Amino acid sequence: MNIFRAQNASGLADIRIKYLREDFPEMTDAEAAKIKARLPRYYADHLNCDLFAYLAEDGGKLVGSAFLTVREMPPNPNFPRGRVGTVLNVFTDADYRRQGIATELMELLIKDAKTMELDYIELQASNDGYPLYKKLGFEDKKSPFTPMKLNIK
Repeated sequence: MNIFRAQNASGLADIRIKYLREDFPEMTDAEAAKIKARLPRYYADHLNCDLFAYLAEDGGKLVGSAFLTVREMPPNPNFPRGRVGTVLNVFTDADYRRQGIATELMELLIKDAKTMELDYIELQASNDGYPLYKKLGFEDKKSPFTPMKLNIK
């Protein structure tokens, strides 16, 4: 098993779609195709700038991933350096689960986040991933604010 940070976008679109198919089982093939068509441009613009992809490979086959997006904001007391990260796309192929792959991917991601001097990294934990993230030191987020969003379509 080889765990590494991606230097190019090879295979990233495929593993992203695998992840999305599990996270959004209602996603149609047409929706997946539209998303996959947009990924090469995104990766070309962002990979190793503000998107970092951590991959697990077995015999040339990508079997796991974890992505880290980094954003810069005006500093405040909660993020005095003004640099924070968001983890997404933590995924392991079904045949490779429960072998520590996601743990290794996340440990490399966290190591890099420290090197990048991020103030913190955050994520949205699934029920399956929650124990892993707790083991790695993530804490439940408590805030006096209510998360909200406005869909723009």
